[in-house]
Amino acid sequence: MRSPSILSLCVLCSSIVLAQAPAGKSIDDEAAQAYSQQQWDKSEQLYGALTQSQPENARFWYRYAVSARADKHYGVALHAFNEAKQYGQGKGLPSFVVDYDIATTQAALGYADEAFAALKSATAAGYAQPDKLENDAAWNSLRSDPRYTAGLDQAKHNLTPCKYSAESRQFDFWVGDWDVVNTSGGQQVGSSHIAQELGDCVIWESWTSAGLPYAGKSYNAYNTSLKRWEQFWVDNSQGMIFFYGNLKDGVMDFWTDEIPQQSGPNMRRHLQFFNLAPDTVRQFSQRSTDGGKTWTVEYDFTYHRRKT
Repeated sequence: MRSPSILSLCVLCSSIVLAQAPAGKSIDDEAAQAYSQQQWDKSEQLYGALTQSQPENARFWYRYAVSARADKHYGVALHAFNEAKQYGQGKGLPSFVVDYDIATTQAALGYADEAFAALKSATAAGYAQPDKLENDAAWNSLRSDPRYTAGLDQAKHNLTPCKYSAESRQFDFWVGDWDVVNTSGGQQVGSSHIAQELGDCVIWESWTSAGLPYAGKSYNAYNTSLKRWEQFWVDNSQGMIFFYGNLKDGVMDFWTDEIPQQSGPNMRRHLQFFNLAPDTVRQFSQRSTDGGKTWTVEYDFTYHRRKT
């Protein structure tokens, strides 16, 4: 940290900067321009002045800290980051963002224990920029430390949690491009493109029927709150179906509630996906109109992975 005399001098310099602001242009505008152009020395001076005039402004403290760190004034940067964290709580400045900056500043100083403590705090709170962690030069001397690897792994997990979730991977066998036939007779009934979206958290199906103007899409995801898979199907005939279930004995097992029908009794559906082989999936649908006492087959399809 800077000595009290140096910090006092900075306060004096800040007062001078405020007094010498160009006519017609605010110090805030000058500072923002210097910051955006990475004129770090000027930006540090201006934001240092602004923190003195508006000491509860988290944005000013944060930009002051970034500028000071770029100027290698690490002690000033640490103090400013802590002020930014304090005043930014609940005001749009996530604590994990500031914790990561504190960690990087400590790493630049060579304070490994302090750096990794702040990094652990940042990743535990949701920091999700592994690329930044991998490219920040301040970490170069610490990359062989197991604590760095742990922090990087957690940041990757935060960025794409579904890639690291065993449950979210259970339906991957259905992903691909498929030609679909009736299981019994082998007649072509349609084609389906099934892809992972949104960081692999959603399995998105796009179905097109063969010889008919019927098409539909489904969105499948593992609900971590209810600990179950859910599927929402929509089509071009105003049809909508909501399924829920789980992987059971290797079979993706979906059900619906009893749903009122436009005509006839309520209907419940049971939809299953069988992973028969790496390139073969069976989709089997049944329905019941008597509360599940008896079931009628709606369709029985086999998906064959399309050859490229």
